[in-house]
Amino acid sequence: MQRMIRHLLAGVATCAAMPALAAGLASAPAPFDKGGVKIAVVSFIGGGDWLQAFEAGAKRQAQPLGIDLRISEARQDPDAERQLIEQAITLKVDGLVINNGKPEALKDLAQKALDAGIKVVAYDVNLDNPKIPQIEQSDRDMARLVLDQAVKDQGDGIKGGAVYVAGFAPLDRRYAVWKEFGKTHGIEEKAVWGVVNDTVAASVADQTKAVLRAHPDITAIFTPWDEFARGVKLGIDELGVGAKVKIYGVDISTSDIQAIIEPDSPWVATAATNAAVVGEVAIRAVSLAIAGQNPDHAVLIHPTLVTRTDLLENKIGTIEDLAAKFPAFQSSDAATAPWLPDPAK
Repeated sequence: MQRMIRHLLAGVATCAAMPALAAGLASAPAPFDKGGVKIAVVSFIGGGDWLQAFEAGAKRQAQPLGIDLRISEARQDPDAERQLIEQAITLKVDGLVINNGKPEALKDLAQKALDAGIKVVAYDVNLDNPKIPQIEQSDRDMARLVLDQAVKDQGDGIKGGAVYVAGFAPLDRRYAVWKEFGKTHGIEEKAVWGVVNDTVAASVADQTKAVLRAHPDITAIFTPWDEFARGVKLGIDELGVGAKVKIYGVDISTSDIQAIIEPDSPWVATAATNAAVVGEVAIRAVSLAIAGQNPDHAVLIHPTLVTRTDLLENKIGTIEDLAAKFPAFQSSDAATAPWLPDPAK
């Protein structure tokens, strides 16, 4: 209980740090022409570069619309996420963005929010509700891009491992592609491991060392979340087997880029979208719904493959560098309308 209270207080503190903006946007439909529309963003995960960038993008999109944006994090605690959503419903927000989480813990509360007249969109969690737009990074494309690169690098018949935890929609979709590649390209799955907790990277590092000691023939590891990739890299580095074992990941951030471009880094490829752009799209989608406009049920953000070679040859060291040299990282045309400001301009 004390842990949950800490989570809730952290969420409230985050909200309190974001003052309401009075000015609206004259060219926008009601209620955005007046400003002060209340939108809550509740994230299952807590901390990390990806989430920071996602939240920064959400703020950047919200600011010119005069949105009173309330951001909170459950820090991998399903009960805390429920409490934060309940809090948003009690506060009578106009819109709610649910960022990740366990569907079985969220479906009833998402419906409760809808029943209260709140517009809801979900990112990377399948709430199985036709009234809730689903924002996705095209998880299958992300996995295909990076696994195509693995096969290009190592050929068919890879002896590999995957870091995976069931029950999270994006991980489930990405892992399903890994299994498909196993059939079509003869990938031999030697082991599957992983954990989602408050110390993902450290825990996965310990697991990775145990797996690689038990299966020294593994040459490729699929990590469908960058927190997993960081943990795997720590384990590989500690064992000193980076020359033989390569990491094929999903997601990217500035700290990820720094890890990938390290000398002799085993992390050789990742497929990703810009987390800040995802945050922008989430705010646009829920704003369209609040304005009575349809953002579409499936809002898809297309990914890009980024290899270690790409980063080194283009002298890319940050997400900003990546966005400047890879236009796909600058913006997305998902969930747009003429009245919605483009933060990239």
